[in-house]
Amino acid sequence: MKKLQYFTYLLMIITALACSKASDSSSYETKMHTDANGFKYETVTNDPSGLRLYTLENGLKVYLSQNQDEPKIQTYIAVRAGSSYDPKESTGLAHYLEHMLFKGTSHYGTTNWKAEEPLIAQISDLYELHRAEKDPEKKDAIYRQIDSISFVASKFTVANEFDKMVASIGATGTNAHTGFEETIYHNKIPANELKKFLTLERERFDNLVLRLFHTELEAVYEEFNRIQDSDPHKEYFAKLDGLYPTHPYGQQTAIGSSEHLKNPSLVDINNYFDKYYVPNNMAVVLVGDLNFDNTIKMVDATLGTMERKEVTHPELPKEKPMTDIVVREVFGPNNESVELAWRTDGVGSKDEKFITLLDMILTNGKAGLFDLNLNQKQLVQYAYTNPTFNNDYGYIDLHGIPKADQTLDEVKDLMLGEIEKLKKGEFDEWLMEATINDLKLRETRQYESATGLAGMYFSAFIHKEKWSDKMQFLEDLRKITKEELVTFANEFFKDNYALVYKRMGEDKNIVKVKNPKITPIELNRGKQSEFMASFNAMESEELKPLFVDYKKEIQKNTLDSGIGMSYIINKTNDLFNLNIIFDMGNDNDKKLSLAVGYLEYLGTEKYSAEAFAQELYKLGINHSVNTGSDRSYVTISGLQENMDKGLELLEHLMANVVVDREAYEKYVASILKARADGKTQKANVLRNGLNSYAQYGENSRLRDIYNADELMEMDPSELVEIIRDLSNFKHRIFYYGNDVNGAVTSLNMHHKVSKELKDYPPAKKYNQLATGKNVYFADFDMVQSELYFIAKGDKFDPNKMAISAVFNSYFGSGMSSVVFQEIRESKSLAYAVGAVYNPSSKKEDSDRMLAYIGTQANKLPEAVDAMLELLNEMPKNEQQFNEAKDAALKKIAAQRITKSNIFWNYESLLKRGIDYDIREEMYKDIQSMSMEDVSKFFDSNVKGQNFSISVIGNKKDLDMEALKKLGKVHEMDIDYLFNYKETEVKQ
Repeated sequence: MKKLQYFTYLLMIITALACSKASDSSSYETKMHTDANGFKYETVTNDPSGLRLYTLENGLKVYLSQNQDEPKIQTYIAVRAGSSYDPKESTGLAHYLEHMLFKGTSHYGTTNWKAEEPLIAQISDLYELHRAEKDPEKKDAIYRQIDSISFVASKFTVANEFDKMVASIGATGTNAHTGFEETIYHNKIPANELKKFLTLERERFDNLVLRLFHTELEAVYEEFNRIQDSDPHKEYFAKLDGLYPTHPYGQQTAIGSSEHLKNPSLVDINNYFDKYYVPNNMAVVLVGDLNFDNTIKMVDATLGTMERKEVTHPELPKEKPMTDIVVREVFGPNNESVELAWRTDGVGSKDEKFITLLDMILTNGKAGLFDLNLNQKQLVQYAYTNPTFNNDYGYIDLHGIPKADQTLDEVKDLMLGEIEKLKKGEFDEWLMEATINDLKLRETRQYESATGLAGMYFSAFIHKEKWSDKMQFLEDLRKITKEELVTFANEFFKDNYALVYKRMGEDKNIVKVKNPKITPIELNRGKQSEFMASFNAMESEELKPLFVDYKKEIQKNTLDSGIGMSYIINKTNDLFNLNIIFDMGNDNDKKLSLAVGYLEYLGTEKYSAEAFAQELYKLGINHSVNTGSDRSYVTISGLQENMDKGLELLEHLMANVVVDREAYEKYVASILKARADGKTQKANVLRNGLNSYAQYGENSRLRDIYNADELMEMDPSELVEIIRDLSNFKHRIFYYGNDVNGAVTSLNMHHKVSKELKDYPPAKKYNQLATGKNVYFADFDMVQSELYFIAKGDKFDPNKMAISAVFNSYFGSGMSSVVFQEIRESKSLAYAVGAVYNPSSKKEDSDRMLAYIGTQANKLPEAVDAMLELLNEMPKNEQQFNEAKDAALKKIAAQRITKSNIFWNYESLLKRGIDYDIREEMYKDIQSMSMEDVSKFFDSNVKGQNFSISVIGNKKDLDMEALKKLGKVHEMDIDYLFNYKETEVKQ
């Protein structure tokens, strides 16, 4: 670093450190208040999130914060109980309980609880007998009894009433997850529906009914199989097993063991619920458009009435210090990788602070040791670090993917080499301050999002963190000196880690879970519980939709060069985003994406690629150059005060980038390795490979690539010239920030262009083929099988947007849809299933009808038959339609397009030939829509379609004859599918 630069940044660091010393713990002091209703709450001074933390009389914690960007509230209900608390004989219990919390109570999900209750009691008793029985034949006989009584009990159930009720209020993101110490229930609701939502949640957490148990257990089996098909999951479990040989973190997975899944206990599940699902072990998190005083009154009147109980969490085993390298090997079809992980202390420890800082110095995406020395120099295919902290312990891991000519041990040694540099202090001191500022920047962005902030709150609750300590955390990092950090690194990084080799090959530990025959249960579509009827009768204050006048909201300006600039003022913070937009992409020039990718490894005569990344990182500026099929973007973002310097640097790079032939050769090798790795990823083979071929055949964007020989023979100077010439093409600019005049001044000064800008090259067309009666199959080593039905629709018609939204909600999108209920809930034929009509994103393209099934291979024929039946004859139910219609209206009413999203939403509308907020028309259309309209839409756009079908699965497990009944089966070679030639196949 030049002396002048060094002293400039030294001054910045000294100033920042002086400020940090002034910001001692008193800056984030916890204070107690009493609101107008007498409720006591905590706040933290200088808290940018504006948290009010209440503790109700029953012990329930309530985290409230306001975000008025939209009339919605992000909700989380958090329980301090997860897989680590599962009894050793009932692993997977916490996760399975999470599933059952969606099945109803004694008041909803049932039409006759008095008749249903004794049947559920019988089922519970039978499961205890089933669990104790060792004789396989007797065990099967008991299961047949369970199945028989479950069918009788289903006559009194109403499937998915919880999902129907939350959908009816316009909720989105309805879900839940289970972790080591947590189970979290998610919903994002319209703000005017808060009372109804809390009423429903009070009922849900009041009493547990293990209804429709054996069909949901099948869904969990399917989830177990999906995890077996996930090499990253297997690698993760192996790492934890090495780190935690006695603690549940390493010895119990959230999904549970196959043996415990086969032998569940309803008694254990009820006991777990009674023990941990109590208010003094729970928190309600609400972030959004809310009134503090009114909201806490509603929470207190509902969840505040739950009964407090004493809670004792289990004493979990303590791990002995690691003194050796613990090696694990994992096998599967995905590409090879290597992982090293060191165990740390948990949340709130000294380790958390030091490891957080060390991790950012190693990997921050721009200027970390791994970023610059391994990824930028292309010494490995890719490498990164990542820390995780839980209540008892945590870890930091190093993850590396080899190049084509590397062994896993070579990658491991390269990563350890960067750790040695860390231990020797071979990094600039400014990097410490820059990484902390980067963390602050990320935190600021998280505060902008109601969902992101709410996630921070429930994490603090689960980990028993004071919010003042969370606020103080970054200031504590600023107090760490380089000497202290290096000393810690030398004490911490020793030969005492878990080493996991992920190798390609057959996994001999796969467990085949038996598929029991299940009698399809009654769905009782059209019926409803008394609770749901009263719930629907509750009145909420009407929420009026608000539509965008794009021409008013998006302001215009013109630069001195004549280039147009659109802008929207950022009224929230001091962050900006500046985009130079080119309406051309790979369809216009196939080399464009190659050039953009190559740019990542290039510098100028003034700055090497590494030095350029460091300069931007010091400024708190991110940059990217991206290209798609029809658009390209040059973007910078970050701190407004540094925009001018950031833009100057970016423009310097784009205009003065120089060729690096060695970097190009490594770049080509990385492309070929990425292609080889992509062939090992089932999602890539199915969703990109098979689905693209099913729709476009030979002439597709996917297959229109440069082969290995063409890449190797290409002159990299051509790619550099494309980058230098980019600004000479027509383009436009979008700015989001709080200093428009400053942005204009910077652009006029730094963004120099020709007087006459070039027109775009003509775009190549890729036409979607007529679909039908073809089955495209790829053989893949997996337990499950996955399938897509694909049909080409008519050309895009904006008049179909409203009807398709209601149709999707009613027919195949979400847990209360017809498809989900029939195939998963009633017949237990799949874990994941859905069907949607997708209007095209471009006015000149065709719509698509898609249906998906993910299931065990031996269930696929039955699941396909069930899907085909629905795709040819849609069940009609007036009540369910009205629920879907109301949900669609409420979602539009609560939706607000704000901030920079106004511009990007408008851009997507223009692609469809629409220059106004079409949601206004959709809202009016939906109001007058009938079941008959949806039926006609189905008949015209879905029924009788000739579907092309994409299938991936293990050929030895699939019924290939059953596939032949769907059409002509084409067994696709994966290299042919992606159009890879012989040279790169050998990589």
